[in-house]
Parts: sequence; C-alpha cells; structure tokens
Amino acid sequence: MLTMGRAGRTLLLVLLAAAAGVAAYTASRVWLAPEPQTVPVASATAPAVIPKRRPEVTLADRDGKTRSLSEWNGKPQVINFWATWCAPCRREIPMLNALADDPAFSGFALIGIAVDFREDVLAYLKSTPIRYTVLIGEQDGLDAARAFGMASLGLPFTAFVDSAGRIVTIHVGELHREQVDVILSVVRSLDSGQIDMKAAQARIRATVPEIG
Repeated sequence: MLTMGRAGRTLLLVLLAAAAGVAAYTASRVWLAPEPQTVPVASATAPAVIPKRRPEVTLADRDGKTRSLSEWNGKPQVINFWATWCAPCRREIPMLNALADDPAFSGFALIGIAVDFREDVLAYLKSTPIRYTVLIGEQDGLDAARAFGMASLGLPFTAFVDSAGRIVTIHVGELHREQVDVILSVVRSLDSGQIDMKAAQARIRATVPEIG
C-alpha cells in the first residue's frame, strides 16, 4: 500500500484548500457582517456571503474531544482560522497567545480552528505552544470555513462574534494587535448596549487600521 509522508500530506491539503478557494493571504481586509441580512463577499471565483449569526461548528480539539462553538454561547468570541502551512497564520500565533494571556481579554473566548491534517497540527503544537483552544479539521475544517462565508477567500481569517452570537466582522489576512484592540473595543460597546450593530460596523470600518 502506498503511504504518504508529512510533506506529501501537507501538499495534498494545500491542493484541496486551493480547490475550495482557500489560500494563504498576506493582504488584510475587513468584511462586515450585515444587519439584518447577508452581504455578498468579493470573490475571484464565486460569490459568498457572511452569515448574520455565527454558524454551529463541531470539531475535535487537540485531545480528540468533540467540541462545538455553542460551548461559548453567551460570550463574545474571536474565532481564528489557520493552518500550519500558512506563513501569515503562523506569524499571528504569538499575538494571539498574548491576547489569551491578557487579563483585559478574560471575558472573551478565543478559539483557533486549524484547517489542516490532525497529525501535522499536533506535531506543530509540540514546538509552538498555543495557549488557547484549538479545534482541528481537514475536510470538516474546510466546511467550517465555508459556513462562515469564506468559500473563496483565504487563510488566515478571523471572525469577531458578539455575546448574542452575531458576526460583527470578519478580518481576512494576517491580524495585528492594533486591529484586534480596536475591534474588541467596538464589540464591548455593542455588548454593553452603547451602540447598535449598524454603528458598531461603521466604527470598525472607520477606525480599524490597515496594516501589511
């Protein structure tokens, strides 16, 4: 029986991701989930839409336990899609670790979804500790990305969800702390009732710095 080494498996997943329209992005863009319906997302191949609410996704964590995003219902969430073969994804990890360690972030849930082969992710985690929840999926990881409306966009991408489960914005491309701080500040204002969704998205559009 023909066996495939780690490099071959990684190449296969990259090819599968490319076929699904998922690539590694270095450019930074912000997509705003609409209120109250959905919005077309620019695509080189096919239209996609960002859902109004966070989709339900169930994947295995690093220990093999099945976890669902509904586990974090009632909390604002930062959901980061990444892969070990994606350079900008890897560059984000130290910033996300620092975010997870920041007491000011304690009210938020931070979840990384690795669209990658499980064995490659587990091997990567041995050399690069990640101090937040990691869920892992191959084809089901690609399906999860599509459920967020990102069928034709790239990795990494990060969804920001309010405590009511609504997608406030999706950031496509490498994420930087300056951008996170602005977006989370807006999500806090939204959750506290100081602003509504329309105002929140307008503020994000006007104030999130373009980096990279």
